[in-house]
Formats: sequence, structure tokens, C-alpha cells
Amino acid sequence: MSQQISSKWTQLRKTYPVFHYDSFHYFWKEDHIEIQFQFRTQELVYKPSMIVKYGNYLSPGIKNRQLDSFIFKIGMIELISYWKATASPLVHVHPAQLSILEQNWWKKLYFKGLSEYFYQNGIETNLEEFLSFSFDTDAPHTAQFDYPHVLSSSSVIVPIGGGKDSVVTLEQLRSSREIIPLIINPRGATLDCARVAGFDSLEQIFIIEREIDPLLLKVNSKGYLNGHTPFSAMLAFYTVLAAYLTQTRDIALSNESSANEATIVGTEVNHQYSKSLEFERDFQYYVTHFMNDCAHYYSHLRLYSELQIAQFFAQYDQYHAVFRSCNAGSKENIWCCNCSKCLFAYIILSPFIEDEKMIRIFGEDLLDKESLVHYFDQLVGWEATKPFECVGTVEEVNQAIQMMLDSRKDKKLIQRYIENNNLN
Repeated sequence: MSQQISSKWTQLRKTYPVFHYDSFHYFWKEDHIEIQFQFRTQELVYKPSMIVKYGNYLSPGIKNRQLDSFIFKIGMIELISYWKATASPLVHVHPAQLSILEQNWWKKLYFKGLSEYFYQNGIETNLEEFLSFSFDTDAPHTAQFDYPHVLSSSSVIVPIGGGKDSVVTLEQLRSSREIIPLIINPRGATLDCARVAGFDSLEQIFIIEREIDPLLLKVNSKGYLNGHTPFSAMLAFYTVLAAYLTQTRDIALSNESSANEATIVGTEVNHQYSKSLEFERDFQYYVTHFMNDCAHYYSHLRLYSELQIAQFFAQYDQYHAVFRSCNAGSKENIWCCNCSKCLFAYIILSPFIEDEKMIRIFGEDLLDKESLVHYFDQLVGWEATKPFECVGTVEEVNQAIQMMLDSRKDKKLIQRYIENNNLN
């Protein structure tokens, strides 16, 4: 299978030798900004769109020439979702020219951010060969772009994902800072968590509505290449745009230390690469050197383990009924109770929340569910591959289980752990 897909990679690159970042456009509306990009390769023309609803937070004095600079960079990260279908060896960027240093920065982000895509599609390539850039000779250089420098602000932007992590960040910062909650593509859990935090109206939330061009879905259904892209890197560039529109200095993410662990043991394949400390430092470097140090992007939870975050979150019981960390059930705003992410959340919270309440939160007792054995074995490290999800480290999962061996010893998955580790 991998050999078949690898040959597809080779054929697609011959058929679609150049991927174009044609243009970006935006339009000021009464209470939002509409953004549209155009990417294309041969007959495939993509026109993804975004709506930026800044609510009550828009600062005066926003300049279009500065806005151009931010939106161009968002196009550079958005394009990777469309490039991956054909994996063209050359990306021609029309709106601006990048220096060699910038080109190398983007290539590293694309390459490491697509490590799961390469792995799952059986693609063997390297940083030098997978992609290169070209530019219009009369396009402006990004060194000429204009970015403001915000020295400080009383507010802090906190992206709300609907799970436990962003709740902890929000609650820990709100006593000392004015919070600007940011949500991409609002859904039940994200809006409910914002509401519980006191942000009752949509005007109190900075909202980005991001739409995938339907053509990409059609292309995927026809068997073109598909796979995971670095969503958190895309979020990073949108948060910097939000920082500009609100004249805010600080952007507090909720990425924990466990995001640094590889998904595939012994490799650099990491589902969470753009949540890792490596990406965080790279992005800080990029903003400092190529965007006039216009904002300060960091993770408030970087020094904490998943266990520590779970212990913090257990104290905020007002959120327990509304938070969700399940991708499979996100559209219906439910815990699907059949995926690795649900099981991980259940395990990591169980040492700090009593058994009956855990069952009420999830609707099922996941520690007593034999159908989850495969995910359980992956999470505890009995298999070489962790689930391709945002889950904690193998060590953290084992620590959580060991903390509840006595209180949950009658559960089927805990019994499996006891037996396999000869703990009887």
C-alpha cells in the first residue's frame, strides 16, 4: 500500500509541477473583515475564504498596508492544506518575495508539520527535495512590509478550544489580565466554555470563521493525497492578526509539555508538532525577526504536565458539564466515547474527579469499555505508535493509571493494566 501511494506522490508531482499562491483580497464590512485567497495548480483552482469578526475589540488606526502584511502571511500557512493534495515540487508565490531565511523557515514548518502526512502516505522525502519556492521578479520583498510594534497591553488573547487546557489558561490569567477570547469556527463546547467564563454575547468574543474550499473535498474523494496539516501553526498566524486588530501584545496559548513527544517512537513524526516547544520558539523567532516583534506568542501551560493541568481543571467544576475534547463528536457537541481522545481525557481526569461524576460527564464508564483496548494499549505505550491525536505522553498516562489502581481496580481496562504488569 505504501509503495502504491509513494508512486502516486511521484506521479502527482509530475502532473502538477507548480502550485501557485496567486492572490489575497479582503473587504471591510460593517462588523467584520472578509478574506479570500486564490491558490491553483493546473485545472485545480481553490478560493478558500475567512471571516474575521472582531466584536467589540477593534482598535482605531488600523492601516490597510499593515493588514496586507498580516494577511499575506496567513495565506502562506493556509496554502499547505491545498498543496498537499498534489504535492507540487515548486510553490510559486505571486504577491511577495521571501528572503532565503524566510524560505527556509517556511520549508521547515511545512516539512515537520507534514511529518504525519508523509508517514501515513508512505512518502520518503527530505527537507531539501520536497518543495522549493519561486517568485514574481516585480513583487515586493517581505522585508518592505510594515508591522507595528506593540510594547505592552493590559489585555491578553486566549484561544478557546473547548477543552480543559484553554479553560485552565483562561481561569489562571483572568484575575490579573483582561481576556480577549478567540475562537476559530465556533461550536457548542467553545461557545459554552466562553459563556461559563462570562462572555455571554458574540461581540465579547473574537471569532474567525474559516471555510475550506469545497473543491478540496472533491479532490480528496477522488484519491488525491490527503493528511494532517499543522492546524496550530495556522492558529498562530491568525492570533497575530487578532493581536494587530486589537492592539494587544500577549497571546497565551494552552500547549502543554507533552506536545513535544513524538507520536511514532524513535522518530520525529509528531501529530502535535505545531503545539511543540520547538515550533513555539521558531514562531517567536519569526515574529521577532520578520514581523517587527509585533506581538508576544507563548504557551501559558508549557511548563505543566497533562496531570497537573487535569488537577487544575478538576477545580473548575462549572466547566465540567460543557467542555469537550472529542474531535469525532465535535459537530454534535458530544463525547463519542469510542476514540482515543475520549479515553485519554477520561484517564487523565479520573485521579482528580470521582468515579460517578466522570461517568456523568462522559455518559459512559470508559475504563470499563473493552472496545477501547486498542487505544488503551497505545496510550500506555504497549504499542510503538501513539494515537494520531492530541494526547499526553506515555509516562503521564501510566502515572494517571497508577494513581487510581486502588480506586478503579474493578474496571476492565485497569484490570488489564494490573494483569499485564504483574501487579496482582
